[in-house]
Amino acid sequence: MKLESSKSAVRIAGPAARQEGMGLPGKLILPIVLGTLLNALNSSMIAVALVSIQEGFAGSAGGAPRFDAMWLVSGLYLATTVSQPTMGRLAERFGARKIFFMGLIIVLLASVLAPFAPSLGWLIASRIALGIGTSAAYPAGMAMIQAWAQRHRDGAMPTGGLGAISVAGQVAVALGPPIGGVLVLVAGWRSIFWVNVPLVLTALTMAWLWLPVDTVTRGKSLSNTLRDLDLPGIGLFVATLSGLLLFLQSLSLQSNWPLLLGTLLSGGLLLLWERRAASPLIDIRMLQENPALMATYLRCTATYAVFYAIFYALPKWLEEARGLSSAEAGLMLLPVAGLGMVSTILATRLTHRSGPRLVLVIGSLMLCAGSVAMSQMAHGIPIWLILMISVVFGIPNGFNNLGNQATLYRSAPPNRLGTASGLYRTAQYVGGSVSFALVGMTLGHPASDGGLHRLAAVIAVIGILLLLNACSSKHIDPVEVFLPQQK
Repeated sequence: MKLESSKSAVRIAGPAARQEGMGLPGKLILPIVLGTLLNALNSSMIAVALVSIQEGFAGSAGGAPRFDAMWLVSGLYLATTVSQPTMGRLAERFGARKIFFMGLIIVLLASVLAPFAPSLGWLIASRIALGIGTSAAYPAGMAMIQAWAQRHRDGAMPTGGLGAISVAGQVAVALGPPIGGVLVLVAGWRSIFWVNVPLVLTALTMAWLWLPVDTVTRGKSLSNTLRDLDLPGIGLFVATLSGLLLFLQSLSLQSNWPLLLGTLLSGGLLLLWERRAASPLIDIRMLQENPALMATYLRCTATYAVFYAIFYALPKWLEEARGLSSAEAGLMLLPVAGLGMVSTILATRLTHRSGPRLVLVIGSLMLCAGSVAMSQMAHGIPIWLILMISVVFGIPNGFNNLGNQATLYRSAPPNRLGTASGLYRTAQYVGGSVSFALVGMTLGHPASDGGLHRLAAVIAVIGILLLLNACSSKHIDPVEVFLPQQK
């Protein structure tokens, strides 16, 4: 890396260094990839199991209203948004390998206990625990990848490693609905949690054998650790995001404007607190000093709001408006996520050659094209045409995700990549949380053709904004990015 004090920047090496940074040892990347796909897998399998879960608890005390079942999705996302930056900070201070192990153990315990949940509330608690546990792998893995790149490749961007992580997520998203749909039909909804067990045990074994030993030696007391975790900031963040989700959900029934006022108040308090906190959950000062990083987070939030809105809306529409079973709906989603694997591989090569701007432009254009196709869908159209539209929607996520990951790696301060990666996943799952609210607002109960068209209009607006940003943003550079120098 080359310092340029006159510009108060760190210049990241250009194409030659990127070529050098393509290769990562398989023993490093395999356990990281396996750990990171757990979150995507648990996010996607639930999409085709919600109806069965709701019916399964319908006979319990109080039943399982649609509003409560929403938290099976939003609860995991909410836990993830808080846990990602927290795990990133813990990885920086106590060692990435230790935090990677801790997350996997939490996932194992939650997966074993969830099938025996006696009520919907306990199941939601298990999903929250899954969100916490699966949050460790990405920031800890990125920190280990960066440490390896600095030792062996002079800090060059490991494009191949980023692509492998992105492809793993696409694989998990692709296989989640078909696997979940079949398991629900054959063994009931409780079986979808057992899938995690062999994956976690394999990841634990690989991590124990292959991941490098932590070099972090300094320890902290319990009181200092709790203070560093910014518990007031976490509380305000949870209150703000929960209030926003509840308000958005209320728009489809009866708008709760006092709740919006409370959300704005807690959001304002969150910003004030985070600016003054010694170890903030969301480093407002870092984002203010680094507009490229802030823009990456905003694009990530918008991208995943659209992707997960499609991912949850299509099976609901296919089951309620088109009359398909959960397994059939899961198979119909396969092109959406499956083609994402292919597009991620193509995006990885394109990013390596041309940088992230062209990748983000292509992803945004395809998102706009998909919204136009969705606006023409109706319950009477042939299955093959629905599959073709699913193919269109499968392309943009791979391009957008890889482009945003590349800009994250370039724009994050080198000594804060763990925290920055955690915040990236926070932005991703804030988008996921908002997506479920968007589906509730637009799709209708039960789902209808008109509701799908309303959702298509929302997706079109977001796609156009992403396209304008990708074309005009000064922070997306195909060769180099300037970062604020750390004092």
